[in-house]
Amino acid sequence: MKGRNICEYKDCSGLFFNEEMKTIYTLSLLLLIMLSGISCSDSSDNREVPEPEVPEPEVPGTDAAYQVAQMNIATENEAPIVSKDKKDYVNCTVTISSTKEAWNYAGTARIRGRGNSTWLWYPKKPYRIKLDKKSEILGLATEKDWVLLANYRDPTHVMNTFAFVAGAELGLPYTNHSRYVEVTLNGSYIGLYQLTEQVEQGESRVAVDAMQGMLISLDADDGPALNPEGGDNFWSAVYQMPICVKSPEDATTEQLKLVQDDLALLEQSIRDADYDRTAQLLDIASFIDYMLLQELVYNVEVDAPRSIYMHKDKRGRWIMGPLWDFDGGFDFDWSTMYTGHNFFTSYKELVLGTDPANHIGGYRVPSFFTDLFKNKRFVTEYKKRWKEVKEKVMADFWRETNLYIENVSGAMERNAKRWPIDKNYRTEINRMKQWLQQRADYIDTVVANYPSGTK
Repeated sequence: MKGRNICEYKDCSGLFFNEEMKTIYTLSLLLLIMLSGISCSDSSDNREVPEPEVPEPEVPGTDAAYQVAQMNIATENEAPIVSKDKKDYVNCTVTISSTKEAWNYAGTARIRGRGNSTWLWYPKKPYRIKLDKKSEILGLATEKDWVLLANYRDPTHVMNTFAFVAGAELGLPYTNHSRYVEVTLNGSYIGLYQLTEQVEQGESRVAVDAMQGMLISLDADDGPALNPEGGDNFWSAVYQMPICVKSPEDATTEQLKLVQDDLALLEQSIRDADYDRTAQLLDIASFIDYMLLQELVYNVEVDAPRSIYMHKDKRGRWIMGPLWDFDGGFDFDWSTMYTGHNFFTSYKELVLGTDPANHIGGYRVPSFFTDLFKNKRFVTEYKKRWKEVKEKVMADFWRETNLYIENVSGAMERNAKRWPIDKNYRTEINRMKQWLQQRADYIDTVVANYPSGTK
């Protein structure tokens, strides 16, 4: 190589080439450049691959179930609704407009008043609607019978909703749903209502056998004291509680005796605080959840009792529920029951007390609800379950209730103008939230210190 320019034989990287190698290197380089522009996909398809579509994330609370629907009720000849008696139903048409178009509805029905104190004492009336044809309403299962709760006493509009949400979260069977509607009756706006299912036997309601299943209410306003002629009403054999048989409907003498005898067996096992025997007759888990919720919201109507439902299917066990009627809870001031909307004064009042088995520190509720606290195993399970429930009160029950609040607030404002009271719904909702937080903490201490039982 003497006398030759070294650049003829060496590239910039320091490799030595002859002329033939330089040619091969150049061609290889060109080929690599061409190949680098070819896609790994079929070379005959040079179309650009579009970016995958990312679905919009769901915004909590935007579901139509939390929204307010519009309901228009027109009675025949604009007849007034003056009674809650079954014979005084008024023919009407019902139309519903929802934010979800598939939930819009129009049909014929009958309407009457409903309730006890809520019908008699308050200007904003609750109603019972019976559709002429079974229909799905606002996404709820097909049936004829529906309820419009006025919630006039409740300044938050969500006391029943909170209880229904809690019941559903706890898994109590056949817990009612909440839908909010603004109602116009014969052309006049009558405010915000809570639409829910009628508590009754049925495939899409309390699905027990129509002939051999049982649905009863423990209710002083629906029991033998107000129905002296008997019928479907009787005093329970052991605890002398007022009972009304809701199903079988129009029970025969034989069916009525079957309910009486079956309930008496359960009452006796509870009086004996016999856990094993009671567990054969009663779903104890549902009993615990039911009573925990009554105590949480301080529902003193367990005392009378009122609006306490139980059901069982043929050859099954008794189960507590469905839940019903909670606008007398949350530390309601019963001294102002005719005109007041006063709640949340104290979070330290108790239904079952500090020693339920001995009725210490609470209401004198029927011992049907407290005698099991004499049993060590029951008390252990009750305490364990409360620890689980306590964690859900604000994280789950209130969180979902608040979804309704966020979507219903505009209708609450319009309702307040139609039915002005001495309370502001925003203030009362905040008080309810604070009360529940404080009460859950307080009950935590109370339940932890329940006596352990003697049996």
